[in-house]
Amino acid sequence: MGRLVREPEVRYSQGDKTTSVAKYTLAVDRRFKKQGEQNADFINCTCFGRGAEFAQLHLHQGMKILVVGSWQTGSYTNKDGQKVYTNDCIVNEHYFCESKNEGNYTPQNPMQQPISQNTMVDSDGFMNIPDNLDDDSLPFN
Repeated sequence: MGRLVREPEVRYSQGDKTTSVAKYTLAVDRRFKKQGEQNADFINCTCFGRGAEFAQLHLHQGMKILVVGSWQTGSYTNKDGQKVYTNDCIVNEHYFCESKNEGNYTPQNPMQQPISQNTMVDSDGFMNIPDNLDDDSLPFN
């Protein structure tokens, strides 16, 4: 659980069947820290397909979210010939941790709202999903 450091970056794969890929970084507060250490860890997150489309539409810098996924490590050799090690969370699920009326979230652009103005949100900040929607129109499983 953490706050988005920046807007999600969304790209599309090449080939016969294009897939959307979203990348973003979460700042996750450390519970315990030694004096002089940083207060947060910065977790690189990647999601694919519908999860990436959801991130593009609903996630914005400063929002507090919780992600569920798997940890992936890797490495590559950069252009200087040095081996670089990577750690990423491959996100399977996103959860909002606060309503847009609480916390530190304020959209950079008033036209960029994480939830449309027509959407009904109850008093605890959860979005009410209409009963007449089919499963294919929802941005999550």
